[in-house]
Amino acid sequence: MSKPHPSASAAEPPVGQGPPDQYILTLSCPDKQGIVHAVSSYLFMTGCNIEDSQQFGDRDTGLFFMRVHFRAETPTRVGVEDLRASFAAVGESFRMDWQIHRADERMRVVLMVSRFGHCLNDLLFRWSIGALPVEVAAVVSNHQDFAELAGSYGVPFRHIPVTPDTKAEAEAELLELVRREGVELVVLARYMQVLSDDLCKQLSGRIINIHHSFLPSFKGAKPYHQAHARGVKLIGATAHYVTAELDEGPIIEQEVERVGHELTPERLVAVGRDVECQALARAVKWHSERRVLLNGHRTVVFG
Repeated sequence: MSKPHPSASAAEPPVGQGPPDQYILTLSCPDKQGIVHAVSSYLFMTGCNIEDSQQFGDRDTGLFFMRVHFRAETPTRVGVEDLRASFAAVGESFRMDWQIHRADERMRVVLMVSRFGHCLNDLLFRWSIGALPVEVAAVVSNHQDFAELAGSYGVPFRHIPVTPDTKAEAEAELLELVRREGVELVVLARYMQVLSDDLCKQLSGRIINIHHSFLPSFKGAKPYHQAHARGVKLIGATAHYVTAELDEGPIIEQEVERVGHELTPERLVAVGRDVECQALARAVKWHSERRVLLNGHRTVVFG
């Protein structure tokens, strides 16, 4: 089954690969007249030119969302801090939640895994060939299984074992790593530990998980065996932000594959691995390109 997916336009290079004079502005705010005019006027007055712009007004929530890729056209180079300082007045006047980042800035991420390594291997490979515009700061695991895999890509491996008695200390160690390495995104690439409510709140909107089904179907152990027992015709995977509500966070991307009655549970597992990798990789790519904006329990994903 194929379907269209958001992707960078031909005129816009992937984030992390653009010239140094290009920037990404993202914002959300209460919807009202004049937002687009205010943003475009600001960019014009500061000597910038819009390369690509997308916006969405949600009638259900009354919120407006916008992503603008722009270039600084001034003779002297404009710094990102200067842009942030000068845009603050616009943001305040419309009560915006906004960010400006350099287009060539690669988001620093930590990949977390337990004992299923297909998603980790897929993300590391995509990163190594330049298909994933991030910087992998570390691979973190509660087991030692993938230390060699991380090392083969030249990525630091951190073993943080977790037991019921050491969970708080393990999460504190993870948070210290995130802080020290300037990590903006934590990816649970089949990390099989439930995160505490406190950790979810501290990293809200900054943790992506892959779930081996369309939520909330087939929770618990051996989901593909459950799917086989029910005679499912579609295998699915869901990439979503992590919240305190287990596997119920805002959905970023979903992928499916049609299957037939002849597949064994083991073949369903193999199909499931593929769709998990695809859904998670797209979610990480779009988040790192700053295409995903939170909209309550949902997301806005700009193509």
